[in-house]
Amino acid sequence: MGWLRKFFKGSSYEISEGQYHGKLGGDGAWNESCSSQLPLSRHEGEDMDHAIARSLWEEEQMKTKTTENEPNVEEDEQLARALQESLDINSAQQNKDSPPRHNGRIYNPPFFFPTRSRICAGCKKQIGNGRFLSCMDSVWHPECFRCYACDRPITDYEFSMYEDHPYHKSCYRELYHPKCDVCKQFIPTNKDGLIEYRAHPFWMQKYCPYHEDDGTPRCCSCERMEARDTKYLTLDDGRKLCLECLDSAIMDTHECQPLYLDIQEFYEGLNMKIVQQVPLLLVERQALNEAMEGEKKGHHHLPETRGLCMSEEQIVSTILRRPRFGPGYRIIEMITEPYRLTRQSEVTAILILYGLPRLLTGSILAHEMMHAWMRLKGYRGLSPDVEEGICQVLAHMWLDSEIIAGSGNVPSSSSSSSTPSSKKGTRSQFERKLGDFFKHQIESDSSPAYGDGFRAGNEAVLKYGLRATLDHILLTASFPL
Repeated sequence: MGWLRKFFKGSSYEISEGQYHGKLGGDGAWNESCSSQLPLSRHEGEDMDHAIARSLWEEEQMKTKTTENEPNVEEDEQLARALQESLDINSAQQNKDSPPRHNGRIYNPPFFFPTRSRICAGCKKQIGNGRFLSCMDSVWHPECFRCYACDRPITDYEFSMYEDHPYHKSCYRELYHPKCDVCKQFIPTNKDGLIEYRAHPFWMQKYCPYHEDDGTPRCCSCERMEARDTKYLTLDDGRKLCLECLDSAIMDTHECQPLYLDIQEFYEGLNMKIVQQVPLLLVERQALNEAMEGEKKGHHHLPETRGLCMSEEQIVSTILRRPRFGPGYRIIEMITEPYRLTRQSEVTAILILYGLPRLLTGSILAHEMMHAWMRLKGYRGLSPDVEEGICQVLAHMWLDSEIIAGSGNVPSSSSSSSTPSSKKGTRSQFERKLGDFFKHQIESDSSPAYGDGFRAGNEAVLKYGLRATLDHILLTASFPL
């Protein structure tokens, strides 16, 4: 029969990659095609007739050895395996760069032709002789295997899994692939195929890494990256201020005086009244840096100093009137005047950087006022971590009182320390969030003087109280253990 096979090789049921081609069409249908051989030539006709006759005789002889109408189950199973192998080969060629996914990984849903009764995991009905899918350790009608997000059938070669639910790749990407809060695009993968982004530790803002170097503006107050097409104020020293922080920003010396009086009352409520009238001046960045260079005492928080307690005689340029804003939220007019500082005691003035929100300005002012109080009370020879640490504790305490008062839930025990929030009423949700952020900055500061110093000082105050801690510092120049 070897020669017969040579003639009928094109009709064999052994389906291979070259003879069976299957793929999902754009409409979700499974398209099939089989190849075949060309007809025989004329000069082979007589041989073919002899071959047919001999084949019919041998077939009649074989009928005595087989049972009539017995289903050829083994042949069907071989056919199903051959189909699956063909699909695996095609799928591997088309998706060789797409690995399987679980919880966001990709799977290839294989089609099978059933040879026995099966139950669909979707509709719970029997799968007949039609096509079915074998996915997620179950079998499905093709129309029952649906995306968990859009509830449409998954007809693609690949799908994504998340928490044991199937998704279209596009649906999974829309739901779970992180988007950049700056450019609003999907955050791209890095060279290793991993999604890499930057995230603010407090605001949890996600953005593409390259935005840190592409000139994207960042608010000098809340530190958030500004989204594309978002308006913001550009100060004359180059700082950027988002419009939410601008809403409560203090822009000139006169505007800051009510806040100064409120913080003086806060200190009086702690029995720490500052008797001497210390001038408070709001200044530009350049004026603050020049004053810092001429100051012999004090420690400064780099990379940017926002406040300074002065002890030397200097002439400082202070902001006389609130700046005017022009088109594009830019300052078009800044009026300043020189102010001569005269030394009558250990403190000549307190300088604060202008253009910061009220809560941030107040926390800086509370910090610098603690420097003034200690100098006027004779605290000498303190290490940076002790002096800056206890000043940060007072700034943190003032923020705490402002947030509590601004929320409208003022404890009765705190009535002795009047705060500006209690006079201005309930704060907006963003301003309360901003206060929490400024507290977070103090608590998470990693510098030895301001960060470690605050944590050591705050622990001592919580354990022994503020007055006992200050008395111990005066005697030993250190925090109590």
